[in-house]
Amino acid sequence: MITRRGLLAGGLAAFASAARAEAPLSSLVPVPRPLEFATEAESLARLVAQSPYQGAVGAIVADARTGTILQDYNGRVAMPPASTMKALTTLYALEHLGAGYRFSTRILATGSLRNGRLDGDLWLVGSGDPHLDTTTLADLVSGLREIGLHEVRGQLYLVDGALPTIPWIDPSQADHAGYNPTISGLNLNFNRVYLAWAQGVNGLQVGFDARADDLRPAISGIGLELVDGAGPVLSYRPESATAREGWRVARAALTGEGGRWLPVRNPSAYMAEVFLSLARSSGIVIDRFSVTHSAPADAVVLSEVQSAPLDALLRSMLRYSTNLTAEVVGLRATQVAVSRNRLDLRGSADQMGGWLAGQFMAGKPDLHDHSGLLEASRITPAQMTEALVAAGPRSRLRSLLRPHRADEETATRLSGVDVVTKTGTLNFVSTLTGYIEGPNRPLAFAIFNADLARRAALGPDERDRPPGGRAWIGRARRLQNEMIATWARQFG
Repeated sequence: MITRRGLLAGGLAAFASAARAEAPLSSLVPVPRPLEFATEAESLARLVAQSPYQGAVGAIVADARTGTILQDYNGRVAMPPASTMKALTTLYALEHLGAGYRFSTRILATGSLRNGRLDGDLWLVGSGDPHLDTTTLADLVSGLREIGLHEVRGQLYLVDGALPTIPWIDPSQADHAGYNPTISGLNLNFNRVYLAWAQGVNGLQVGFDARADDLRPAISGIGLELVDGAGPVLSYRPESATAREGWRVARAALTGEGGRWLPVRNPSAYMAEVFLSLARSSGIVIDRFSVTHSAPADAVVLSEVQSAPLDALLRSMLRYSTNLTAEVVGLRATQVAVSRNRLDLRGSADQMGGWLAGQFMAGKPDLHDHSGLLEASRITPAQMTEALVAAGPRSRLRSLLRPHRADEETATRLSGVDVVTKTGTLNFVSTLTGYIEGPNRPLAFAIFNADLARRAALGPDERDRPPGGRAWIGRARRLQNEMIATWARQFG
């Protein structure tokens, strides 16, 4: 099929096919074109100088169809991408898994099933589904009830070997940071448990549950200790002797009625407790469980649930910036790309960086994860923009990005202009990338703001709410909005 985009890229087609003979013959994206320079219409340095923002800035905007750079300010300085990394992970996952890919979670059985009794074992086999929740797990149990199962003489095996088990994305984050989850072949409720408290007639009532929709299965397998006196509000205390995880919570902080999600570091045990609770509620008796990495080849499927298609998971990931989804789809894409099962997070991210360099951008970015949570990752605004240009302003990536949320003044200036973006935020890091489309031509851009010295100076107790952090982010976002509005007026 001859397309307008193909005609624009035609001058490079012969060179690209010869130089990239190892690349796939078919792809979700066209062969990349290097960005070309044009004379700047107005210096970005003036916008930066007029802004109260303080810190490093890298920004670049290009014609999204031709790759011609329209403005560039430190666009080739590598900086942390934060969650704008998820836009690159989206491209990687779509290429290697496909938009229709679904994660499956299955219940298998060994032994014989007679009159509702299984003389054998059940095997709960995960594929890493990052969106599996208690409601979907209940659907899996319903499949067992529908075939008449009511007793398992053996035990339940939790099979978590589909992905490597990674305790956390960033070990420097606070223990209670729910956005820094454990990654496993079995993930439930984004690997979080809900701590709920209320003042009842008998005093304070507090406990854990695995809530989803109208289900509230109680969780007793995670320890909970209320502490009086001075000390941190929350502290994680794994009980090494029993391999059981637990939390200490300051009693004085549990006022009124409330709750919050906390990360789970042993997702297989958590999944087992919820599954067994749901099974008991359905009249299915299972007494024991164990964790293993594989199921027998002769096990038969009794019940199965599947995730939504990958593009729906990615849309949700880009909207809510869910780190677990990014890491799972990135790891799974690497497994497909290189046919290896046990790559760690850094190895998988490095593989993604190599693929991006081969498909989209000049130079290989230094990537350490798929979500952008790790500050160590480095990419330039130019490389990010190259990827967006190569994907194109009519690509699936563009359709998955969310409309840009701007302040009222900027929104007024952008009237009649379509802006879709992915944001990224770490302490003293703020990033933004996406597409701008006005009446004339589509633009692709990336803006990276960072004060890494100020970030490095934070103590462990300052990372949740760093002094001056909110004001710094506000100034960075105002500068980003000013750049977007200026580009829309000048070029779009």
